[in-house]
Amino acid sequence: MDKTLYLRKISSWDEDAARHVLSRSLYGYTQTDINFALSKTLDDFVDNYLLKDLPEPPAPKYNGAEWVNLSYNSSDTNLTNYRYSLIWWWEDLMIQQGYSLREKMVWFFANHFVTEFNTVQIPQYYYLSNLLFRKYAFGNLIELTKKVTIDPAMLIYLNGNVSTRTAPNENYGRELLELFTLGIGNYSEEDIKQASKALTGWRVNNTTLTSYFTSSRWDSGSKTIFGKTGNWNADDVVNIIFSEKSAAASEYLCRKLYKEFAYYEPNAEYVKQLSEVMRNNNFNLKPVLSTMLKSQYFHSVDIRGAKIKSPIEFLVSLVRSFNITYDNDLLNHIRTKSRELEQEILNPPDVRGWEGQRKWMNTTVYPTRNKFTDSLVSGIKINNKTYKIDVLTYARSYTSAENAVQFVEDVTKSLIQFPLSKARKDFLLTSLLDGTAVLNWSTHSPGASTRLSKFFTALMRLPEFQLS
Repeated sequence: MDKTLYLRKISSWDEDAARHVLSRSLYGYTQTDINFALSKTLDDFVDNYLLKDLPEPPAPKYNGAEWVNLSYNSSDTNLTNYRYSLIWWWEDLMIQQGYSLREKMVWFFANHFVTEFNTVQIPQYYYLSNLLFRKYAFGNLIELTKKVTIDPAMLIYLNGNVSTRTAPNENYGRELLELFTLGIGNYSEEDIKQASKALTGWRVNNTTLTSYFTSSRWDSGSKTIFGKTGNWNADDVVNIIFSEKSAAASEYLCRKLYKEFAYYEPNAEYVKQLSEVMRNNNFNLKPVLSTMLKSQYFHSVDIRGAKIKSPIEFLVSLVRSFNITYDNDLLNHIRTKSRELEQEILNPPDVRGWEGQRKWMNTTVYPTRNKFTDSLVSGIKINNKTYKIDVLTYARSYTSAENAVQFVEDVTKSLIQFPLSKARKDFLLTSLLDGTAVLNWSTHSPGASTRLSKFFTALMRLPEFQLS
């Protein structure tokens, strides 16, 4: 593709383009969602739906109470239950996201500005971080970085709450430059030391669940960061990073957006062009995301169907795509399964977060994915309740449900982004017919439900089903 056309808007807003945008923007979608997207223009759907600012969702509850308003007590034996209720709340928002990119952006920021529950321990702080990511999902990265710098969970995780003028802690200063804004090679050890001095003075109050500034703990002396000298504070550090290193910051952040929403191996030229959009819009995300989702390169054959679904995306999207009735018991089951698939919510492996892509596939987790999809077809039994795909209802949502060959074509095109070979489609057709003739196929014939169950079991076991 001509590099000068990378950011040019695609010329055809068709079903293939809609599926690709939905697969990267939502945690699962249906044929109804595809039809809705195509009922709008590309600009309208992306800018007025996917990137629409939304109100803050209701707070999570535990035993009927909004637990975030409860006073924190370190001896409270229900902290684990509060953590689980927060996870269920988050999973539910992923499923009920509507036509919005916000949930994917909240997850992106949670895996960018990383904290670990095993260190932070207090569930309420994770709720506050989650709200912060929601507020700035399409907002200004400079302002978000300032807020994250004094976010209680981050202050605890990277020791900012114990950093003082007499003993500045360099953990956050280092990760701010290396992982959150610039990347290795764009700063010096002295920049880390000087920035860390400016970041001192912030503490956390576990009773009020807030962070606060104590001037006596702040290094008010002169600091030099990227050649700029002054008695800098935390906000100043962020401002200096984004002003003095704007090109490096924009390219680093666009590279991470590219890896999250496009492909795990960034295209340097595309990232460079996208970063220019970011700088020209003063690090506001909405124009960047709008440009990316509409761009020719984002819609190229190299990108479509080339991203391995993360465990969270894989598990949650199944509920949404197949319209499975669920409650907290199933959401908790998803929580435990995500841990088995090596992506436990609130507990990334380290400050670098989950690397993704090929890390999601090995000889252990792939069979575990298959077992989970098998169980959704046969039925997951929890507390005398059964959660499963209603294969007949789902099949009949396709206008081609009574035409076996076309039905296989339509379902695979809807659920699988990567183009399937004729051999794969023939295999799936054989699984669907299960010995009956093509002309005899009907969703109303005896045994149709069993045949559909075999078909969906086979389809979701395919390697191509793991891709988005």
